[in-house]
Amino acid sequence: MSELLGLLIPVVFLFFLFISGVRIVTEYQNGVVFRLGRYVGLKRAGFRWLIPFVERMVIIDLRTVARDVPPQDVITKDNVSVKVSAVVYFRVIQADKAVLQVEDYLYATSQLAQTTLRAILGQVELDDLLSQRDRVNKEIQQVLDAHTGPWGIKVSNVEVKNVDLPVEMQRAIARQAEAERERRAKVIAAEGEHQAAERLAQAADVLSRNPSSLQLRYLQTLVEISNSGNQTVIPIPLDLLRSLGMGR
Repeated sequence: MSELLGLLIPVVFLFFLFISGVRIVTEYQNGVVFRLGRYVGLKRAGFRWLIPFVERMVIIDLRTVARDVPPQDVITKDNVSVKVSAVVYFRVIQADKAVLQVEDYLYATSQLAQTTLRAILGQVELDDLLSQRDRVNKEIQQVLDAHTGPWGIKVSNVEVKNVDLPVEMQRAIARQAEAERERRAKVIAAEGEHQAAERLAQAADVLSRNPSSLQLRYLQTLVEISNSGNQTVIPIPLDLLRSLGMGR
């Protein structure tokens, strides 16, 4: 019995020692392995075993992460104070660098996104920020990606979500938009008057070359007047008007 017990204790100890070294890495993760504090490699998805008390593994998620950038007070190039918020999409493409090159890659990327947002938007005017947001987003994404590349992080997209303007600036923009609409309305009306004048000149030229068409137009006008109400119309020949000097 003592011999069996003496054999069972080492077996149980080895079993628990084996179990303590078992690690399961999922498909969307990578494991960064350290042996006695030194980096020795990566563990991909699947069943993995580490030497207990000798090796340690840090699990890194490789999926895309979305992080909100808190509202930032920004002064644009044309000295307008606005509050801007954004969202950053990024993912780890090199798990070893994300562990070895930066202490906390999530926190570091979030802080870098805030400072980059303020720096880039400080170089653009308010009109560009409102009307060319895609270009601004692309510029922020390129700058962020260049800074996070050494950390093994790929910034895939940056989206400016909200641009909060002061009340005075909102009123100024509304007045500017109203003035622009009035300008367009006046231009359209002037173009319409110009086109109408050209058409009338062309019609007068055609009528002057063909007297019979002028007579037909005169009769058509009389018909329209008679159909518009209870008016009494007395037609006067155009030849009589010309003889009296009124048809010229």
